[in-house]
Amino acid sequence: MTNLRIGVMYARDWDPAGLPGFARQAEALGVDDLWVVEDLGWNGGVSAAAVALGATERLRVGIGIAPAPLRSPALLAMELATLARVFPGRLVAGIGHGVREWMVQVGVAPRSPLALLEETITSVRALLRGEKVELEGREVRLDGVQLVHPPAEPPPVVAGVVRPRSLELSGRVADGTLIAEGHGPQDLENTRALIAKGGAGADHTLNVFAFCCVGDDPDEVARTLHPHTEGHGAWLGRPQQEVFTVSGSAPRAAEQIGALQASGADTVVLRIFGPEPLRQLEAVLRAAEH
Repeated sequence: MTNLRIGVMYARDWDPAGLPGFARQAEALGVDDLWVVEDLGWNGGVSAAAVALGATERLRVGIGIAPAPLRSPALLAMELATLARVFPGRLVAGIGHGVREWMVQVGVAPRSPLALLEETITSVRALLRGEKVELEGREVRLDGVQLVHPPAEPPPVVAGVVRPRSLELSGRVADGTLIAEGHGPQDLENTRALIAKGGAGADHTLNVFAFCCVGDDPDEVARTLHPHTEGHGAWLGRPQQEVFTVSGSAPRAAEQIGALQASGADTVVLRIFGPEPLRQLEAVLRAAEH
């Protein structure tokens, strides 16, 4: 699968104490990316990215995603710049709307989620380029802020979004788009059209999270994935059977990754369920080589 990056997610339910060892083992297997999660009450995305980067030598680490309402753009840019200076070329910063209910829960729900995301991504990217930022926006105000130590190689900033207007926004202001689990090849074709409508160029990357369970017993694989695809189907507003997964035997899983690539994915990140996730990852990576 030439030019396709295959990554693995360190799931939010896994103890963060296990992250350094998992990252080192995943790197040894030859995976391209490791993505960490920031959800309310679970782990901090920037701190988890720092742990994973510090534990490895080659892996690219993605943050999926930092909720814009929960993060000051200036502070987020400072944290990202620190990581990008210490680990150049190895960071991808995902920023999104955040789950509305969680943002309400902590008192940071914006008046305009679209304006906040656009202003956050625009200002963070400018700060990472070393620019002095003056912004009097609908949601963000920055009065002559500039980083003292901007990264020599600014990390890509990708928008973790789902809905059509947000996808167009991503095409307009971000370096790439991060698509949530459950989206299949046909969804990616629609996504590409929407981000292109927003003005995305050929260098705009499409990064896709995918539910994954690898095994030779189809009934066991289905049982393992069922609670996750059921809830996610409700969130996506589609029947459970239409929630896309990378699952089944290792060759079958590799075929499904190939289908995502054929529909425009530049990176596929596996969110693995079931026993021995590293063994499952190794099986997929080996199958994808053929």
